[in-house]
Amino acid sequence: MGYHPSSQLGLGGLFPYVEPIKRKVFISYHHKNDQSWYNHLSFVYSNDFDLFYDNSVERKIDSTNSEYLNRKIREEYIFGTSVTIVLCGSETWKRRWVDWEIHATLHHGHGLLGIALPSCAKNYEGKNIVPDRLYKNLVSGFANFMVWDGNPDTLKANIEAAAQNSSRKSLIDNNDIKMKRSSS
Repeated sequence: MGYHPSSQLGLGGLFPYVEPIKRKVFISYHHKNDQSWYNHLSFVYSNDFDLFYDNSVERKIDSTNSEYLNRKIREEYIFGTSVTIVLCGSETWKRRWVDWEIHATLHHGHGLLGIALPSCAKNYEGKNIVPDRLYKNLVSGFANFMVWDGNPDTLKANIEAAAQNSSRKSLIDNNDIKMKRSSS
């Protein structure tokens, strides 16, 4: 029986198995309206992605100091992730916490992916209404966007595309003043 060096590498010696990347993902959403969507995503995709955070900043940080709150979001919630998903429902575009989380994501230069949920608000032309900061980064070409279709492969591909876009930091538009309060 002969020895062949490639037999020591596995898979015929040409392509050793490489573990797929498990992206760390932060999910930003309107907790009151879209908690069920977060629950669904975290349950279905917890094996595919390293982290799906449910760090409701509003409930966990007891402070009214906006600078302190923004620093906490940047350092304890967004830092260490590679992509932020913004679940766009009926009132997501009105939420200051979502705006602050998008701002922190862009501050770190992480990937940004908007997902239009079936409940996503529409304008008079029938187009999805998303947070302004997300919209500006969609227009610039930095952020990615998809309409939720329930297909795991579509979600994975879009998360990976958003992660790859993070290398295009010159496209980031993060100059607007952060929202002071949520709209009613």
